[in-house]
Order: sequence, then structure tokens, then C-alpha cells
Amino acid sequence: MPPARLAPVGAALAMMATGGALAQGVTSSEGIGLQLSPMLSAPPRGDAAKQLPIIVQAHELRGRPDVETVAEGEAEFRRGGMVIRADRLSYDHPEDLATARGNVRISRDGNIYSGPELQLRVQRFEGFFLQPTYFFSRTGAGGSAQRIDFIDDQRAVATGATYSSCPSDGSGDPAWILTTSKVKMDFEANEGIAEGAVLRFMGVPILGAPVLSFPLTDARKSGWLPPNFYPDNKSGFQISVPYYWNIAPNHDATITPGISTKRGLSLGTEFRYLEPHYSGSANIDAMPNDGLTGTSRHSFNWTHDASLVSNTNLSIRVLRVSDDDYWKDFPHFTTSLTPRLLLSDLQASKPIGDWTAYTRVMRWQVLQNAENPITAAPYERLPQIGARTVQRMGGGLELGFEGEINRFANPVGTLAADLPRPTGIRVHTLASISRPWVTPGWSITPKLSLNAASYSLDQPLSNGLSSASRVIPTFSIDSAWVFEREATWFGRDVRQTLEPRLFYVNTPYRDQSALPNFDSAGKDFNFESIYTENAFSGVDRVSDAHQVMAGLTTRLLDPVTGAERVRLGIVQRFLFRDQLITPADTPTTTTGAPTASEGPPLTRRFSDILLLGSSNIVPQWSLDASVQYNPDTRRAIRSIIGARYSPGPYRTLNATYRLARGLSEQIELGWQWPLYGPVPSGVSDMHAAQKELRTTGGQSCKGTMYAVGRVNYSTLDRRVTDSIVGFEYDAGCWIGRIGAEQLSTGRSESTTRLFVQLELVGLSRLGSNPLQSLKDNIPGYRLLRDGTSAPATTSLYD
Repeated sequence: MPPARLAPVGAALAMMATGGALAQGVTSSEGIGLQLSPMLSAPPRGDAAKQLPIIVQAHELRGRPDVETVAEGEAEFRRGGMVIRADRLSYDHPEDLATARGNVRISRDGNIYSGPELQLRVQRFEGFFLQPTYFFSRTGAGGSAQRIDFIDDQRAVATGATYSSCPSDGSGDPAWILTTSKVKMDFEANEGIAEGAVLRFMGVPILGAPVLSFPLTDARKSGWLPPNFYPDNKSGFQISVPYYWNIAPNHDATITPGISTKRGLSLGTEFRYLEPHYSGSANIDAMPNDGLTGTSRHSFNWTHDASLVSNTNLSIRVLRVSDDDYWKDFPHFTTSLTPRLLLSDLQASKPIGDWTAYTRVMRWQVLQNAENPITAAPYERLPQIGARTVQRMGGGLELGFEGEINRFANPVGTLAADLPRPTGIRVHTLASISRPWVTPGWSITPKLSLNAASYSLDQPLSNGLSSASRVIPTFSIDSAWVFEREATWFGRDVRQTLEPRLFYVNTPYRDQSALPNFDSAGKDFNFESIYTENAFSGVDRVSDAHQVMAGLTTRLLDPVTGAERVRLGIVQRFLFRDQLITPADTPTTTTGAPTASEGPPLTRRFSDILLLGSSNIVPQWSLDASVQYNPDTRRAIRSIIGARYSPGPYRTLNATYRLARGLSEQIELGWQWPLYGPVPSGVSDMHAAQKELRTTGGQSCKGTMYAVGRVNYSTLDRRVTDSIVGFEYDAGCWIGRIGAEQLSTGRSESTTRLFVQLELVGLSRLGSNPLQSLKDNIPGYRLLRDGTSAPATTSLYD
């Protein structure tokens, strides 16, 4: 996006255009006291600017009324937010001509322009500025020109203009520089046209265009964006050049033609829209003829949200791909946690008094794989219609109700081995009535719940019937307390809490083995799910229970801020009788989708113990741990233990250990750490370090090299599953990034791609963009620059 940062040049000229007429005036010799600031509030524009007072001060003021006014010796003209300083200022009243000579300096909105001579016919804003230099505080960059000619208050031409955020080292050009032979600026049309534009890095031309178009403000403009490129072990070298189409202020599109050395031509499109009552985006990626598969391939992703009449809300999500292997060959096509289960979902809801009515249609695309097939794929809902409410009644009672009718169908891609699976209609009701007593120190909530379901099936059940129903009640009591005391830990004053909790559940046994299971799956066994009535999610399965959960949590709080420094917790479940309906031990598949399998009866009176701990009481360190411990085997069944060390900005080290005994064992490391060079320790240090780097342009070996990455290693498979590793070099006015990313797509398959990016601070980013992957994968990662690069909607070529 080379034209992006010529835009401030136009903004600067616009500021001069609204400066108003240079009129005579006198101030006291003491001047006006001002507080220095790189950015001031924007002054009034247009007719409002003409009403602002004009202040002129100098060592000497003289003139003839209605003929000429001359100010000499540190002359200063001030109107609103614009200030012109020069050795000599003169104004010819009959010709309406203002002339400034000798160390001319103009500042407005934090932008500064300097040069030897300025001539301006004020009312028409017609004139020229010789050999100006400029600096823009918003981008921290500037440049120079041989001459700027003002045609009128909306148009100007700059000859021999340059732009860079790197200063010259005195022996040549800055580290990077954008040069043009001529720049035409039309502020009314918000368009600048540069001729003979060349972008050089370390003296080497890396981008050029005979004609280059760009917006003069932050407003969007149609045009080509910088190319993206990266090599991929499956697709080869890939390059794409996006074209941004600014259709309207509330509609735009990005069309991205691309080519892969192994797969061939591709076309990506994104359309975005924003209306008062609805918004959304649609993405279509197409490859007419994949050179590796010999087939046409595509993906479609549409999101739409609308607020219709009578407070009706509508949400649409559609995600579809052309084939089962699409997720492996193009792993970045979606951010879904289940890339092999693609959901298309239409939802509508409407509040009606204390009630909410809703309807939904869910369809799945199941991407099967012979090596790792998806069994028990989720059902489609065609449709789901329901209503729910939560109401407060007299005497402190709370009533909850949900009623639904669903038609369940098998999705396309269901394995033949899973067929025939039951399909049909289910009508269910979830009702509850409770009476909470809540105080600052304790709470108790008795609750009576009812889960009722009726089935009408397309195929007969094992007992030969095609319809069935059941009703299952549940009684529970949830009680929690909070005790506090002042204490001293590790030499610090803290407020310590002691928070015991008891949760009793009684659900009678009802045989559900002959009933279909459309949406139930075992809940994960953790600190949240243990305090629930049902061990299953969904409606179709309800675990019998006569049990009590007892837990204890203690926290250490900062007595001033209330910030949590330490949290420790323990909880265990006790069965008063055997539990006959239980979830399976493996509640999720390798695809991340929940299973509907059930486990054997649970006869152990005491469950595994859940332990929880977290702490940041030691400065710069944070620790987290959760463990599921089996007291019979005296072994941890599952555990997650993590530590993070963050001594300052851009310094973070993470380590996490995950264990699911018999299933997986993983070690994850993440880091962003300086290898050499100055590193800021705070916001003020960061600004100072960046300023120091800019004064050298990173050419005196004063830049900072960072190592960044995340590696996930499976000790059972003895291989790296997912990883991203690389280096960032911050030279102050430019940043270089290089690295590689590996994504696992199977037990023996992975996709690896390289990324190389050059960020020219104040201008643009060129190359492949790894920033989103770095932010998503490295806990605590911080951008070396934020908000200083050109917007992605700035065009490159006209």
C-alpha cells in the first residue's frame, strides 16, 4: 500500500487550505503560553474557521492600512489550530497575497511543514511552497518535495515528493523510501494520483508503478492492495493480489485472484454490507481446476444478522465446501474448532412479554476421512421450534420453562455403518421451579425440575414401537457460603476467603435404553459441570442420581483493588446409590464433536477428586493447574498445568502440560522474547526506544531481534502436532518477520507454510501476513506496532 502514507501530505495541504486569510493584528510582546502536544483537537473547518480570530506577532510589525502588512523577526501567524512561523511575513491586501520567507514552518493537527518560501493568494488558496519538508505525527513519518503548487483550496500538485519514516544516515537514502515524480491531489474527490512511484528498501527497488492512486484521508478507496505470497508444502508457492472495491460507504468487496505453482489459478471474493437493520459478509473461494486433484474446488461462507420488525432477530450462518479433503488442503479456510463438521444454521427469535419464541434450522456437512472416520455425526434439525421463559413469582419463587418440537434427520456424509439411525420428531418440555435465598454471605436454592419428552419416529424402536415418551423429575439443593478474614501471606496483607459449597441431586432411574439419542452427550468432568443436575448435555439422556457434591475454594484478594492473587479449590462427588445411566469415559471424538455413547454403571461411592489452583502472587509469574485425581489408583487421570513468565512488554514465556491418561499427553511451549537489542520496559520506554531506532533507521545495528513461536508436542505420538516459529526484527521504522507454521491434518499428515513479511512503519505491510496466527497461537503475544500501518483498504494501483 505505498500510496497510503502520501495521504497525510494531502491532509496537510487541506489544513493549509482552511487556514483563512492572513490579516493584520498585534499582540503583546509576551506572546501566548501553550502546552506542547503532538496532537491537538481538530479545529473548525469551512465557514466556521473564518470566524476564528487571527493573531499575528513578531519582533517588528509595520504596514499601510488596506495596502500592506509586514511582520519581521520570529514572525508568527495563528488562526485556530494552524500556526505559520517565518523570519518574515508579508500580506499584500490588494493582491490578497501572503508571502513567508526564511525558515517557514507550518504546524497543524500535529503535522509540521518547513521550507524556505511560501506564497499564497489567501482567498483563492492559490500559490506555491518551495522545497518543503513535512512530518506527520499520526504515522511518525514524513518526507520532502521540490515544490508544492496550490491550484485552489481543493487541488494541489507536489513535484519530486518523497515519503519515509526512516531518517537518512547522512550518506544516502533512508532504509526505505517512496519517491514520486509528481503527485496530484484532489481533496474534493478524496483522490491522489502519483506518477513514477517507486518504493525502495535498502536502496533496492521492490515495488513500482507508473501511475498510483490513493485516498487523501482514512476513507476507503477502490484499487489494488499489496500482494500476498507464501510457500506451502502442499500447494507450492502461492501469490495473490487483492483488489478492493469501495462500492458504497456501507458496502464493499475484496476480489483476490491468485495462483499456486502446484494447484493453478484461484479466485477469492469477500462482500461486506452494513445496513441500519442488518449486516453480514459473504466469502466465496473458487479454484476452477486443481492441478493436484484434477477437480474444481470451492468454499462458501456467509454470515448475516438482522433485526426485523417487532424485535425479531434473525441470524444466518452458512459454511460449505466442495469435497471431504478441503479442510486438509486449505486449513485456513475456517476458524471453526471442528473443521470437519461444517454447520449451516438459521435462527430467528422474538420476545413476547416474558417469553421468547424461537425457531432454528441446522444442517451439517460431514467431511469424512478413511484414516479417521467420523462416527455418530450430529443430527440435523429440520426444524427446531420452541419457546422459553424465566419468571419471578410471588413468595420469591422462580419458574423456568422451555418447550420445543424438533425434527431430526441424518446429515449428508453419515457413515453407512451408522445407518440406519433413528430419525423423527421429538417434543420435549424442561420445567423448573425454585426458591433462592441469597445474602452477601450465603445462599441456598432448592429446585424441582422436570424433563419430559415424546418421540414419533420414522423407524420402529427395538421393541417394535415407533412412538414413546418419558417423564423424569429431579430435585436439587444448591448451597454456598463465603467467609472472609484479613491475613498475611508471603509478607503481604491480603483478604482471604473460604467458600464451601454443597450440591445435592436426586433423580430417579428411568430406563432410556430403548429411546433414541438425538442430542445428548456426556459432559466434561470439571469444576463447572460437577455442580449440575445431569451428567449429560441435551435432552434425550438424563442420568439417575442420588448424590452430593462437596467443594471448598479459598482465594487471596488484594485488600485495596480486590484483584485475585491466589485461588485453590477441591471438590468431590459422593453417591448414595449406584448410578446406572452414565456418560462414556471419552466424551469427545478426535474431531472435537461430542459423542452420544453411554458408559457402564457407576458403583464407586467416591468420585475422582478435582483440584484447582491459580496464582499470580509472585510478580511477573502466573500459574494455573487443574487435576483430576483418582484416590483408588493414586494417579492423576487428567491434568492441565501451565506457567507464564512475563517480565515486561514483548517478553513472555509459556509452558503447558496436558494429560488425558491413555488418550493423549502433550507439552506446549510458547514465547515472544528479545534475542538482542534495546527492549522497552513500559509505554514511555517503548516510545523512547522507537524514537531512538527511527533516528538511525535501524542501520546502525541498534534494532531488536525477537524470537516468537509456539510448539505443541505429543509425547505419545512422539511428534510435533502444531507449531509456529519465527523471528521478528524491529528496526524502528521497519519490521521484518520470517517463520514457518505447521498444522496437523492427521496422524501422519500436516501442512507447512512459510511466511515472510516486511512492515514499513507508517506505510504498509508487504508479503504474507502471520500476525493473526501469532496472536491466536502465542499467549501474551503483543504486536510490535499497533495502528501505525496503512489501512488494508488503501489501493495500490489505479
